[in-house]
Order: sequence, then C-alpha cells, then structure tokens
Amino acid sequence: MNPKTLIRSETAADVSAITELTVAAFKPLEISNHTEHSIIAALRAAGALTLSLVAEVEGRVIGHIAFSPVNISDGTRNWYGLGPVSVLPAYQRQGVGKALIREGLLRLKAMNAQGCCLVGHPDYYRKFGFINMPGLVLEGVPQEVFFALSFDGRSPQGTVAFHEGFKADGQQAGALTAQDSN
Repeated sequence: MNPKTLIRSETAADVSAITELTVAAFKPLEISNHTEHSIIAALRAAGALTLSLVAEVEGRVIGHIAFSPVNISDGTRNWYGLGPVSVLPAYQRQGVGKALIREGLLRLKAMNAQGCCLVGHPDYYRKFGFINMPGLVLEGVPQEVFFALSFDGRSPQGTVAFHEGFKADGQQAGALTAQDSN
C-alpha cells in the first residue's frame, strides 16, 4: 500500500466519490448485482451506516468500507455486517482493501462490538480471522461464503439478518439519496 494512503471516517463531501468508486470497483464482477452503491446509500439514508471509512491518496478517495448492524435470531447484540468494501481498480491488489478491513475491525472493537460477519471470498477473509461459524447462518447464502469473527470468544447461534438496506436497488437508493439531500 502507498505510504501516503490515509484511512479516515467518511465525510459528507465523500459521498459522490464513494458512489463512483463503488460502481467502478464492482463493474467488472460477474457475481455482483451492481447494487452495492445503492446499498451504501440506503444504509446512509436509514442512519444504519455505523462505520464508513475511506482510503485517500493525495486528496482522492480510492477505497471505501461500510459496516452496519445485523440482527441475530438468538438475541446476540452488537454484531455488525462488513460490506460492501470497494477499491478503485487502479489501486486494487495493493493492500488498500486489507488496510480498510483491518482499520474497520479495530474501530468496531473500540466501539465494544461483539463481532462481525460478511459474505465473501473464502481465501480472502480467512486472512483476517473470519471463519465459517457452525450454527450461524444467513438464509439463502451457502455456508462456505458466509463468515463471522467473534471479538469476545462467544459464538452466536441462529440466523443473521442484515439491514434492510441490503435489499436496495438503484431506484430505491436513488430515491433515498434524493430524499436525504433535501
């Protein structure tokens, strides 16, 4: 990673850059529904974007990561969902995403979060300590791509529900963004 890369909290001035970089980052991915920017906008509009960090190089936002609360059917509290995480294509494979994830997890722990979960690539997220946690499921998602990381050593048991913002499509998020800016 470029030593001049700064990881910081999102500001209102970053919103359009975050949208643009998220669209660019996911555009070439066939596994994407290309709604990631809409999800971020919906989470922001709902006040559910608990932690939103950007990576910046020389004043340019080149990466972003979002964390939002999740509900677990066993009543476990203070767990968060990681995602989306995006890096501009020209800066991918340079450690920007890793730096965003590490900083985000540190900040979650500092907020007394109990854990974090996500849907992602097995080979990538295991590097951060995420595991396929037996007894913790996300309906409709294969267990091999659903990961969790407990910060307190406890393993919740049940079904995870991500925030409703994850159901956003381009039209909904556009409406939410327009309402949010009024």
